Amino acid sequence: MEQWLPILFGYLFIFGARVIDMSLDVIRILMLMRDRRILAAVIGFFEVTVFVLALNEVLKGGLNDPGKVIAYAGGFATGNYIGSLIEERLAMGFLSIQIYPPMSLVNDITNQMRNEGFGVTSVTGCGRDGERIILFVLIKRKDLSKAMKIINQICPEVFFNVSDAKRIHGGVFPVKKGK
Repeated sequence: MEQWLPILFGYLFIFGARVIDMSLDVIRILMLMRDRRILAAVIGFFEVTVFVLALNEVLKGGLNDPGKVIAYAGGFATGNYIGSLIEERLAMGFLSIQIYPPMSLVNDITNQMRNEGFGVTSVTGCGRDGERIILFVLIKRKDLSKAMKIINQICPEVFFNVSDAKRIHGGVFPVKKGK
């Protein structure tokens, strides 16, 4: 059993290092997308350091040990998954929602969104079936579930689009209510 301990530790090290390095990779890319270049560079430094250490462990003694390759690939996949969970929890930045409600529900959605503190801009457009109102709502990423709840309560079958808003200036956003 004792002869297997170093081998098992090697596998766990490779797996854990890849989880860390890929999680850092996801966060670094998020920082770049949010124009946080200095922070992205610092994260990138640690990411590559961990990557090199993991790769060194894989390459020790050649690539004859499939366990090392499996640990490396498993850590890569798990790191991507964990990185996406971290990114979701950070909820940094802003999103833009374009809502295409039936004319009969435009006021309901607009009023409810505004009652919750969201800014709503309505624009008249022309679709396949004629004139319609498009609602534009810019939100903080952390408020997405709150906005989706409002939309789904009023009109669950409504067509909408959510996209990333890289940079914003001004606007109306919900204010945290006092305790």
